[in-house]
Amino acid sequence: MNGVIISLCDLTGAMVQPWVEAGYDAVLVDPQHGKYSNDGRIERLPCTVLEAACRLGEIIRGRRVVFVAGFPPCTDVAVSGARWFAAKAEADKHFQTKAALVAEQCRMVGQISGAPWFFENPVSVFSSIFGAPDHTFHPHEFTGYCADDNYTKQTCLWVGGGFVMPDEFKAIDIGAPDNRIHAAPPGPERANFRSATPKGFARAVFEANAPHLRRQLYLWEAA
Repeated sequence: MNGVIISLCDLTGAMVQPWVEAGYDAVLVDPQHGKYSNDGRIERLPCTVLEAACRLGEIIRGRRVVFVAGFPPCTDVAVSGARWFAAKAEADKHFQTKAALVAEQCRMVGQISGAPWFFENPVSVFSSIFGAPDHTFHPHEFTGYCADDNYTKQTCLWVGGGFVMPDEFKAIDIGAPDNRIHAAPPGPERANFRSATPKGFARAVFEANAPHLRRQLYLWEAA
């Protein structure tokens, strides 16, 4: 399958997995990757979006980018952490501006790519910076793709490039969604756990936006 998906601030790679399985290549950008790697299908860049700009430019100019996803860190902007905003501002009055810059970098990569794109965040101050989100969802809305995602976490999406928001696809009879995200205990992995991409949502986005599937749908509707 010709084409590459770019996923920014992405440690787990859950977002790109359905695409790679379908034959697309993927590029993941996140400082937590630790070291550069490329297995021929997934290229991992251990750096920030800004530091990856030259390589991303090469990819956008030289490859067919089919999708861009961005997961800018939410630690300094999510309203669930508002009680710490004052102390953070005393330490660095630009702390939220820096967070917004990362989101803006994700948005710009998406815009420049010409492909469908989104960047996401939980309910946060980004709504006062980028405007109201284009879409919101909870992971449990896509448990038809992954029953393990039966939990609540209102997530906001800012989108462009013809992004198609997938329809809900819920599993039947798996019980009420839990609150594991807000109940997560303190620890060094808490942020990564809370920000991990729901696999069901990733699959739903792939099925709604992958070029070969959209082309098949077009041909079916035109027949």
